[in-house]
Amino acid sequence: MVDIVILGTVGLDDIKTPFGEVKGVLGGSATYAAVAASFFANPGIISIIGSDFPEESKEFLKSRSIDLKGIKIIDGKTFRWGGYYEFDMNEAKTLKTELNVLAGFSPEVPNEYRDVKVLFLANVDPKVQMHVLEQMKKTDFVVMDTMNFWITTKKETLLRMIKKVDLLLLNDSEARQLFGTTNLVIAAKEALKLGPKFIIIKKGEHGSLMFSDGTHFNAPGYPLENTKDPTGCGDSFGGSLAGYLASTEDYSEKNIRKAIVFASAVASCNAEEFSLNKLKNIDLAHIQKRYSEMKEFREF
Repeated sequence: MVDIVILGTVGLDDIKTPFGEVKGVLGGSATYAAVAASFFANPGIISIIGSDFPEESKEFLKSRSIDLKGIKIIDGKTFRWGGYYEFDMNEAKTLKTELNVLAGFSPEVPNEYRDVKVLFLANVDPKVQMHVLEQMKKTDFVVMDTMNFWITTKKETLLRMIKKVDLLLLNDSEARQLFGTTNLVIAAKEALKLGPKFIIIKKGEHGSLMFSDGTHFNAPGYPLENTKDPTGCGDSFGGSLAGYLASTEDYSEKNIRKAIVFASAVASCNAEEFSLNKLKNIDLAHIQKRYSEMKEFREF
């Protein structure tokens, strides 16, 4: 039974970092988010793929109890992204983006998904995010992510979308760009004025900040000795956060603090290998151990 619905991309990536290179590996915002969420909940994905999408990748997703009813398959090529990282691993440089079957995608939400309590709108066109949200019936909590491209090209639509969600995820550069300020506290206050109850600003390896009405929480990043590929870390963060909330059905500020630390633990694991290779080979006990370590970081 699906208890969290995730809208986003499912694709194939070419990635190069100072520590290696891979081609045609499983990627996409919904893929990372769903795999991360699957440590806590039973996700269903809304996306689209082409006839070239590898069968073994479908089987892997199914093996994680990820429901694929919401993934449309049509003739053509699957969405592809290619990029590289230099020694500043916080910023990806895009070499190619091939929308392929994703171009013009207008998703239909399966009936079984429309009553799900938690919806995670991963990074896609805000018009598509709106279209999916409007098809939901009884959603209790909506989490939304975005990126600089949509801030630049569809800002008005994005701002309308933000007004309809409970929790907004931004990274620090997106927050500064969207609200025209270098100050993240000011950016968060402006975001809260739009309507969300919670704003989380991701700062990569340096952790994250959460703001709500009158409260603030600063979560640490997990210090890694071995960072190979940060692709999908933001999506893993959002997916595991939303998955934890779906599993607990507790959307309080106190529980979201816990969700953030779990999400940081999952995202840090993701960065240790290319693609989803690390998340394929760990379990919830591994994440809980890292969560406990992160709690100890803040004891004083």
